[in-house]
Amino acid sequence: MEVIYYLIPISLVFLALGIWLFFWAVKHRQFDDLEGPAHRIIMDDRDARRKNDDAGH
Repeated sequence: MEVIYYLIPISLVFLALGIWLFFWAVKHRQFDDLEGPAHRIIMDDRDARRKNDDAGH
């Protein structure tokens, strides 16, 4: 039962840290563009690579 006296303050510290990290991420604009990276993954850049390879040879 004594362990609860340690676990409650530790959990409150983790909660405060999580809230602080969330607000830090919002302040530093981490959530501005949620769709851009997903679209960049599926963009096909083979044509651009072919042009670079042809120019290099």
